[in-house]
Amino acid sequence: MSLIARLWQAEFTHFAVIGTAAFVVDTVVLYVGLWFGLGIYWGRAVSYFVAATFTWYGNRRITFTTTRAQGTAAIAAEWIRFLMANLVGGIVNYSIYAGLVGLVPLVRAYPVLGVAAGAIAGMSVNFTLSKLLVFRAR
Repeated sequence: MSLIARLWQAEFTHFAVIGTAAFVVDTVVLYVGLWFGLGIYWGRAVSYFVAATFTWYGNRRITFTTTRAQGTAAIAAEWIRFLMANLVGGIVNYSIYAGLVGLVPLVRAYPVLGVAAGAIAGMSVNFTLSKLLVFRAR
C-alpha cells in the first residue's frame, strides 16, 4: 500500500473517531434542546451546529494536524471554511434525519436513530470536502 493510501486511511480513521465523539455531542445537545422545548427540528439544527464546531476542532487538533491554520483570523477563516465545506454533508445529514423522524414513528420516538443515520450518510462527504477544501496542504 502506498504512503498516500496509508495516510488517507489513518486520516479517515481519525475523522471517524472524531465523528463518533461528535455523534455523542450532537445527541446530547439535541436531547437538551428537546428538554428546553426547541422541538425535534430546531433542536437538531442547534445540535448539528454544536457538533460541527466540535468536529472542526477535533479534526484540526487530531486528524489534519499538519495543515492547521495559524493566527486568530486564519483559524476563524478555517472554521468558516469547514462549516461551509461540510454544509453539503450537513444537508445530507439533516435531510436523512428529518425524513426519518417525519416518516418513521420509531425514529420520531427515538431521534438518536435519525441522528446516527444522518451522521453516517454525511461522513464520507464531509471527510472528502474537509480534506480537499479546508485542511489541504498549503
